[in-house]
Amino acid sequence: MGRIDRDVFNESTPAADPVGGRRSVFAIAQLRLVGHDGFEVRVRNFSAGGLMVELPHAIAPDSAVEVELPQAGWVPGRVVWQTEGRAGIAFDHAIDPDLIQDDGGAGR
Repeated sequence: MGRIDRDVFNESTPAADPVGGRRSVFAIAQLRLVGHDGFEVRVRNFSAGGLMVELPHAIAPDSAVEVELPQAGWVPGRVVWQTEGRAGIAFDHAIDPDLIQDDGGAGR
C-alpha cells in the first residue's frame, strides 16, 4: 500500500468520504510505539488505510506504531503527521473498516 497523504485526515474534509471510505467515529483504542507500553487514544475518523487519533502526548512523524482494534488485534502502521494533539496513522496493510465501531467514547 502506498503512503497516505497528510491531508487524508484533515478536519476540513467531510466526515463521510464515499471515495476514500473515511468515516467519522468516536472510539477509544490503545496505541503503542513498537516495543513500548500502550496508552489510550481517541479515534476520530478512519478508513481501511488508516485513522486519525487524539493523543495525550506528541509522537514524531514516521514513528512505527501499533493500534489495538477490536477483532483485529494490534495493527501496525506509521505516524504520517502529528499536530496539536492529533495524529494521522497509515496502516501497513489495509484492514476491514467494519472492525472499528463507534462506542461514543465509552471505551472498554
